[in-house]
Amino acid sequence: MVASRSALTRAEIVDRLRDLIGVDQVDTDAQELREASVDRFKKYTSVHGIFDGPIPAAIAYARSTEDVSAILSFAQENLINIVPRTGRTATEGGLESIVEDTIVLDGSRMDAILEIDPIDMMVTAQCGVPLQVLEDTLRAQGLTTGHSPQSKPLAQMGGLVATRSIGQFSTLYGGIEDMVVGLEAVLPGGGVTRIKNVPRRAAGPDIRHIVIGNEGALCVITEVTVKVFRYQPENNCFLGYLVDSLPAGVAGLREIIVAGYHPSVARAYSEEDAAQHFSHFADGKAVVVVVAEGPKGIADATAEGVEAIFAGIPHEKVDPALIENWFDNLNWGQEKIDAEKREMLEKSHLGYTTEVSIDWSGVAELFESVMRRARTEFPHAADLTMLGAHSSHSYQTGTNLYFVYDYDISCEPRDEITEYHEPLNAIVVEEALRLGGSMVHHHGIGKYRTPWTLEEHGSAFELLRVLKDGIDPHGIMNRGTIYPLAAAETASRA
Repeated sequence: MVASRSALTRAEIVDRLRDLIGVDQVDTDAQELREASVDRFKKYTSVHGIFDGPIPAAIAYARSTEDVSAILSFAQENLINIVPRTGRTATEGGLESIVEDTIVLDGSRMDAILEIDPIDMMVTAQCGVPLQVLEDTLRAQGLTTGHSPQSKPLAQMGGLVATRSIGQFSTLYGGIEDMVVGLEAVLPGGGVTRIKNVPRRAAGPDIRHIVIGNEGALCVITEVTVKVFRYQPENNCFLGYLVDSLPAGVAGLREIIVAGYHPSVARAYSEEDAAQHFSHFADGKAVVVVVAEGPKGIADATAEGVEAIFAGIPHEKVDPALIENWFDNLNWGQEKIDAEKREMLEKSHLGYTTEVSIDWSGVAELFESVMRRARTEFPHAADLTMLGAHSSHSYQTGTNLYFVYDYDISCEPRDEITEYHEPLNAIVVEEALRLGGSMVHHHGIGKYRTPWTLEEHGSAFELLRVLKDGIDPHGIMNRGTIYPLAAAETASRA
C-alpha cells in the first residue's frame, strides 16, 4: 500500500471538490465509497461485505470536460491520487484504490452522443455514453460500431477505449483501437488535448495509441470518435461444428483466417468450456462457432468458404439455429451479475477467467501446459469444477486463448483471491510469457497483472516509463495500474 502524499485532510479534499464542481456532483456515501474501492465486479470479498483496501475520499461525478480539467488540476496541485472510471465493468483491479484518500473520477454523467455522421461514417460520443445506448441509436439508422463485448449492456465508451477492449465481432471489425478515429483527453494538471479525426496520417507516431489502452494511468478520456459501418443483420450466416479438441478447432480457425476470410465471429471451445455453453448439443466434443456478416454477397461467400474448409476437417455439423440462439443470449448485464453474486453467497462458488494471446504455432502447447499445471500444481485443484479455454479473437499471425475456471471455495472469503484466482491467473500468464505470447489480450493490465509488466515489455518498457515521466511526472494517475509501484514511484520523484 502506498501512503497518500497530499497535505490535505480527507474533509478538506471533499470540501474543495464541492467548491469546484458542486455539492450534487460529489458523493461521500459510505457504502458507495466502499464499493468504489474495488472493481472486480464479482469479487468474492465485496459480495460478503468485506472491503479491506483504502476507501476513497470521494466520488467526483464530472459533467463536462471542464469539470474533469478542474479536478485533475486540483489533484496534481495537491498530490491526490485519481482513479478514473465510467461503466465499471473492469476485471483486473484497475479501478481499485490502493492509496488513501483517492478521488474516484466518474465520467458516467458525460453521456451525450454528440454527432452521428453517416457521410464520413463516424460517431462522436462523450466518455459516459453506454455502448448499448450508442448501438441502439445507430442501429435505428442502419449503422453499427461493430463493437460488441460481452459487457455491452453496461460498458461505456471512455472505459472501452481506456482498456483497449475488444468485441465479439473483432475478426471482421477489429478491436477498439481499430475503430477509434480521434478523441479528447485531459492530462494531469488539467490540460485538454484533442486528436483530430482523419482517415489516416503519417505525421509521426500514431499518438492515438498513447491514450488508447492507458487505463487511466496517463490521462482521462472525455470524448471519442469511432468508425461506423452499415448494419445488415438480415445477411448473417451462422455455422457450428463439433470437433475432437480445442487445438483441432483452432487449426480450423487458422485455415479460415490465413485463407483471407473475415467472418465477424470465429471461435473454438475446448470440450470442458463447450459443456457449459453448449450442453444441449456439445456431447463431449469441442465446438467451433462462425458467424459471417456484411453485404449478402460477402456473407454468403464467407460462409461457403468456411464450409469448404471444414469439409476437410473431421467434424459433425451443428444446426445453425442453435448457434444463433446461443449468440443472442451471450452478453451479460446486471441481472446475470446479480445471479452470479447470489451463487457466490449461496454456494461458495465462483467462475473467473484469464485471457492471453499466442502465435498459431504455440496454441496447442499453451493450452496443454496450462491445463496440466492447473490440475497438478494448483493447491486447490480438487475444488475445480470446470477448467477449459476458448479462442475468440484471431489474426493473421495467431489468436487469443481465454482460459476459464470455476471452483468451489473452501477458505475464508478474504483469502479467495490469493488462494484461488491469483495462482490460477499466474499459471496462465507464466505459460503465455514462456512461449512468447502476451500476458493479456484485452482485459488490460490493471493492478492484478502489473507483476509481469516488465517481463511483458522487456526493453520496450523504457518507452512506457518515458510516457509516465513526461505525462504524469507527479504520479497522481491511478497509481499501481499498468506501472509496477516501483516504476511509478520512480516517475513520481522525477
